[in-house]
Amino acid sequence: MTSWALQDMRHAITTMMPDLRRYARSLTRSADAADDLVQTAYERVLTRQVSLDAIEQPASWMRCVIRNLWIDQKRSSRERLSAPLEDGEHIGTEDTERTLIARSMLMRVREVMAALPEEQRGPIMLVCVKGLSYQEAAAELNIPIGTLMSRLARGRLELARRVGLAK
Repeated sequence: MTSWALQDMRHAITTMMPDLRRYARSLTRSADAADDLVQTAYERVLTRQVSLDAIEQPASWMRCVIRNLWIDQKRSSRERLSAPLEDGEHIGTEDTERTLIARSMLMRVREVMAALPEEQRGPIMLVCVKGLSYQEAAAELNIPIGTLMSRLARGRLELARRVGLAK
């Protein structure tokens, strides 16, 4: 890979950092642990230049690196959880009552999402939050599309049930 192409690849994976942090937060359930995970992924990727030349979809590849690192950390019990996600920081404050209700619901959804099994939380985050197609999400998780759709359906139903929107 030429130094120009290497710089382009580095720039591409650097510009996707905010998106990768959100993805890592969905896995770790912690802002601090997510930042550590993303930093570790970037260190691994940027110090191994030889692997960058074969990458066709850098975003999918980086999420795969992050997911694999998280699995490794979880297996070895090195993961440290810290403070929960910030309370409803992006909600407008025009109407105090509606704001409090919205913040309460947001906190509840975050708690429920964090409690869902990874096999349901991952598909929900990729399809519903990140906006990936079923095919893209299935490829990212390395599972058949039918399995993704099944996990997504079960996850949505369980999320709605736990939040109180379904019985």
